[in-house]
Amino acid sequence: MNKQNLLADLHHSGKPYIIYKSNKGFNLYTNFSKKIILNKKNIYKFLNKKNINKKCKKTDLFIGFFGYELLNNLIGIKIPKQKNINLPKGIFYKPETKIDLTNNLNYRNGDNIKQKNNFKININKKTYTKIFDKFKKKIKSGETYQIKICTKYKTSSKINPLDFFCRLSKTNLAPEAFMIKDKNYSIISCSPENLITKKSSLITTKPIAGTVKKNKNMNKVKALNFFRKNLKETKEHNMIVDMERNDLSRICKVGSVKLSKKRVVEEYKDLFHCVSLIKGKLKKGIKNIDIIKAMMPGGSVIGCPKISTLNLLNNQEKENRNIYTGSFGYIKFNGDMRFNIIIRSILNFKNISEISVASGVVVDSNAKHEFNENYIKAKALIDLFK
Repeated sequence: MNKQNLLADLHHSGKPYIIYKSNKGFNLYTNFSKKIILNKKNIYKFLNKKNINKKCKKTDLFIGFFGYELLNNLIGIKIPKQKNINLPKGIFYKPETKIDLTNNLNYRNGDNIKQKNNFKININKKTYTKIFDKFKKKIKSGETYQIKICTKYKTSSKINPLDFFCRLSKTNLAPEAFMIKDKNYSIISCSPENLITKKSSLITTKPIAGTVKKNKNMNKVKALNFFRKNLKETKEHNMIVDMERNDLSRICKVGSVKLSKKRVVEEYKDLFHCVSLIKGKLKKGIKNIDIIKAMMPGGSVIGCPKISTLNLLNNQEKENRNIYTGSFGYIKFNGDMRFNIIIRSILNFKNISEISVASGVVVDSNAKHEFNENYIKAKALIDLFK
């Protein structure tokens, strides 16, 4: 059967499935034999599973996501009572089928679902500025050096997630893009950021810090010059790179953590990003749980130092982040893993869609600029509802 027809048939069958960006196209996972809904208690058992298969089949893995709250719990950070939609804290699936798809995902939407695009933001510019000023004082007092203020765009709407994902892959293809479709929820993501790629004892992370809007006068060369000359963007990027290096150093052999790529530019639909790549070699005896606890939540979407900044954020935010700044990916039975940071994503749960975004605040930041940057990050996703 034609793979595109297979995808359409699978979508209309109602069976859950996952699509994840690969080097050559996309991987489609389905026919799940297990579905593990994670919580504070069973996450330790899940992450401490012994990997006994040195060689494994292409379906010998668990694929899914860790939510933000669960990752906080895992490193001993308590989150105060917040508004919560009761989405599971994390879900992983064991697939029995994996199919390779090309980058050219074609799907004809015959569902006649009319999406509403009347998004409401949970923090307006005035409220954002108050939070911004409060965090600026925390930076000046030394409680944090950089912190990310999260804003949410929400709308009540049924959606066709496969239609959204196919259109998104054509207009804003990202290296960590993924989609989950299950009975009562879906996630559509054009995440650009890889947090963990582990193969045997080698591990890499790719922090992103620095954003500039695309326009007719801004190309990749000019974007690179902008990032090099802009003091605020330089400070933000360097702080995040240093933190990610420190996170890796906790689990890697002494002297093995190296900056492989430094401040290169990646291009997306509405913006350019400043990106670096860090590599390391794991110490002997390091387990999956050690890696997850060291690296998650990803520092580039939190701020630094990580622990004190997480506490500041959690005490300020009034509603749960759910999937946002959690991680999606897989753990193979041989111990290899790949995880992204869940950003640039739509969570649709019980016919409510939410898009969460955040921008970094350092001592040189401007509230108006950061508030506007959040909208730039959300725009490619909001445009799908038109």
